[in-house]
Amino acid sequence: MKYLSAYPQNLQTQVQQLQDQGKLGAMLLKKYPQAHGVRTDKALYDYVMTLKNEFLRSSEPLSKIAYDNRLQVIAHALGTHTTISRVQGNKLKAKREIRVASLFKEAPLEFLKMITVHELAHIKEKGHDKNFYKLCTYMEPEYHQYEFDLRVYLTHMDVSGKLAWAGLTAAPDAVNTTNAAPS
Repeated sequence: MKYLSAYPQNLQTQVQQLQDQGKLGAMLLKKYPQAHGVRTDKALYDYVMTLKNEFLRSSEPLSKIAYDNRLQVIAHALGTHTTISRVQGNKLKAKREIRVASLFKEAPLEFLKMITVHELAHIKEKGHDKNFYKLCTYMEPEYHQYEFDLRVYLTHMDVSGKLAWAGLTAAPDAVNTTNAAPS
């Protein structure tokens, strides 16, 4: 229960019971039956920029948004937000990047949105404080529920592996427009 260690014991116990009974995966598939269609870096860029333009229009621009095969869940990195500063002449130029673990190419849109919202919130708020989470819930009112469910999924993956979400057989460049647009 390493992904749920910050949650109350009664929630951890419920998740453990579902896991022990072999029902955790089915519960997740029932709640989140469909994988999103945001499979390519270009589709991810478009998806993130749509959210950014809706909620953080006046924030600093992003130079790169991509899936990253090197991000490992075991290192507690589901996504990253970095600023790379370079000296160009007598000016300091900063580039901002968002990278999402490739694991989430094949996951429900709600999980991708939670990670994206989290990384976008770091543009305005550096730390994980009250203002940070307030911004996250402004961009996605169900942020905390999605984060918990994502942690439940990571717990399931540790024991039983990935789930086979519906919609994973779509063409790699296809974007499921009914499930890819931010709500």
